[in-house]
Amino acid sequence: MSPPPRRNPHLTAALLMFCSAVLFALMAVAIRLASHTLHTFEVAFFRNFFGLVATLPLLYRHGPSLLRTQHLPRYLVRCLIGVIGMFCGFWAIGHLPLAQAVALSYSSPIFVVIAAAVFLGERLHARRWSAVAIGFVGVLVITRPGSADFSPGMLLAVASAFLTGLVSIQIKQLSALEPADRIVFFTTLIWVPMSLLPALWVWQWPVGIAWLWVVAAGFFGTGGHMLWTRALKLGDVSALTPISFTQLPVVAIAGWLLFDERVDRWTLIGAAIILVSSAYIAHREAQLARRHATREPLKSVEPAT
Repeated sequence: MSPPPRRNPHLTAALLMFCSAVLFALMAVAIRLASHTLHTFEVAFFRNFFGLVATLPLLYRHGPSLLRTQHLPRYLVRCLIGVIGMFCGFWAIGHLPLAQAVALSYSSPIFVVIAAAVFLGERLHARRWSAVAIGFVGVLVITRPGSADFSPGMLLAVASAFLTGLVSIQIKQLSALEPADRIVFFTTLIWVPMSLLPALWVWQWPVGIAWLWVVAAGFFGTGGHMLWTRALKLGDVSALTPISFTQLPVVAIAGWLLFDERVDRWTLIGAAIILVSSAYIAHREAQLARRHATREPLKSVEPAT
């Protein structure tokens, strides 16, 4: 009997990234619907609580070893920054046009590059700085400061992207020390009490269908996170980043069908600019990672001098 055909890991990674983008888009829709009756702090808490429920199969699969870590302070810092970014991002999703909020969230790779230079001491050359500058142009095209359409709430979406960039750097550092499932589980576990404290100040129980939206936000968000981490483990980030942008047309269609929102041309133009910038940044990061990987074996066999 011939062995079963091997799956193409690149095709599998692309499919996982596409499914991840769809789940994140559905999470955004659920957050928007929940925000009609609940405060942003509560929406964030319930997203994290039901997200933790969704991660329990990881604990069953790995057992008590999943709870063992020597890097709790790193998790606490990462989660504190992440939960503040979550509050900003959830407010933007709940109050700005969906497509606009999501388009601004994709400026996160711009801030990742800057944070890597500031906190990790990475050397950036002219091409990556140019990509960062182009990405900022895209942000300015969407927000248009000084125009009649500018809203201070847009700055919260940009702040969320900035904080997400910082978190991405911390995840990059943690990933070298911890398995992906432990990072997902510990992050969600710590987010629950962190988001509960501010939620208590504005607490009111969800009523009726609002329960469906907060449960859906938790499961869609955690599911998207799991698929996203596995896609990046299998595939090339430069190839997968453009696929993740399929979240934007999904939320744009949902915004049109559910909330009668129209995507203005400035959001489309700005999103396209941010997409090009982010895709190039991802491409350069992948190139540098491959170069580093090929140089390491050569260094290990060099004779001592």
